[in-house]
Amino acid sequence: MKMLTERQKLILGLVIQEYVESAQPVGSKSLVQRYNLDISSATVRNEMAALAEMELLRQPHTSAGRVPTEEGYRYFVGQLMRRPDLPANTKHTITHQFYQARNDVDEWMRLAASVLAHQSRAAALVTAPIAQEARFKHMELILTTGRQVLMVLVLMSGRVIQQMLVLREAITQEQLSATADRINQVYYGQNLQATNSLPIQLGELGEDIHRLVMAELKRTDNILAGEVYHDGWTNVLAEPEFAESESARRAFRVLEERPLLEDLLSQTVMNAEIGGVQVLIGGEGTWEELSECSLVLARYGKQDLATGILGVLGPIRMPYGNAISTVHFVAGLMSNLVVETMTDET
Repeated sequence: MKMLTERQKLILGLVIQEYVESAQPVGSKSLVQRYNLDISSATVRNEMAALAEMELLRQPHTSAGRVPTEEGYRYFVGQLMRRPDLPANTKHTITHQFYQARNDVDEWMRLAASVLAHQSRAAALVTAPIAQEARFKHMELILTTGRQVLMVLVLMSGRVIQQMLVLREAITQEQLSATADRINQVYYGQNLQATNSLPIQLGELGEDIHRLVMAELKRTDNILAGEVYHDGWTNVLAEPEFAESESARRAFRVLEERPLLEDLLSQTVMNAEIGGVQVLIGGEGTWEELSECSLVLARYGKQDLATGILGVLGPIRMPYGNAISTVHFVAGLMSNLVVETMTDET
């Protein structure tokens, strides 16, 4: 860990703050004037030179001011940054939006991506919550026309499966509802193995439904990862670092190509503590495609129930405090929704 004086910490923090806002090299004179520093510009310049020797700042051109290095950002995030809290009215608005969509998993995935992109002014990604194994929660059988019946199967992960069935003979809605009630009572919370071995008498219709439920549980067990939701790409493309550059396209490839994304997530947050926020700056020497980007990621959900990952991607010149606060808050909301939607907890 580099040892900085209090003045050096102050100057490093101000340089990063200025550069995040302007995307322009920061000079000593402008710092003194803007922040009414009680030291001369020559002293600030000397401290900037010392920070450059420690590889926390760099000078892009001989006559230019200083800009942060990747190491400078890492020191700032780890040692200097005070994470701002989101305004109370912003939290209230976001919470209200989520709880309006609490019964629609697809809707709150899209909403999470939209909120993250809007609040952080970056690109957002959200993976749907995936259970460690598929478990039955609830089903409905709805008579449509003739012998056609709509089966709606809800899993503990929140996944909703709809399938049209054609019965061998006409049956009343009351009989369908009675069969669904019987299955719901016996199968609730059960996985594929347990449900397949339950010794119950369901009748001809129930046996047909049983086989369909087994098939869907087996298919869901074989899903390795949930759908990935994106939003806010235009936010990143609008940043000066990515104007007429391949950098953003290379970063997008990581997020859009499933093997690359799964490799990234498995090595970073897939097994991390739920709710904890991780910051990856410049690809951390591992992912070349992200060398000009930063990622702020968190895992949400409930262990042994269902978990997913969310986060934002932007230039290394990112307002980290706001990004971390936003990701942390939305991850908390998503965790609560996973618990409330996928269990009987309230």
